[in-house]
Amino acid sequence: MVLSLSLGVCGPPLASAAATEFATATHVVVRKAERRLYLYDGPKLIGEYKIALGLSPVGTKERERDFRTPEGRYYLARRNTHSDYFLSIQVSYPNKEDELKAKKNHWAPGGSIMIHGLPNTPKHPASYYASSDWTDGCIALSNSDMVEVWMRTRENIPIDIYP
Repeated sequence: MVLSLSLGVCGPPLASAAATEFATATHVVVRKAERRLYLYDGPKLIGEYKIALGLSPVGTKERERDFRTPEGRYYLARRNTHSDYFLSIQVSYPNKEDELKAKKNHWAPGGSIMIHGLPNTPKHPASYYASSDWTDGCIALSNSDMVEVWMRTRENIPIDIYP
């Protein structure tokens, strides 16, 4: 039930804005060059968030410890409330193509690519995390944005990561 403050005007409560405000996403898009994560419910944009990427953000992830964020189609996998970061959602990297490419080059593909908030034990001032790419290849958000992404997504929805 939505409560509204009446100022002498009769009419229905304004429930439609509140009901659609936290729609559940069916698709996630990351645009690395823009440093943005977008949530979509079908074709409708329902959320846009500033992100930080891996320390070496240009190019796709190829191997363990290259500090790159992968590019391609993946899926949101398990959720972790007990990570070293404020909430985390695993991205299904590496996929079969990533594994084959790494194997061909005799590399370990790496893994544990997550969407997450800030470190639970920060090693830098807040300004560093707000203005730098600082992850090992993950997609980082502010803690408040991470709560919203956590609430608006479910496991197994696609995430497309573009350069």
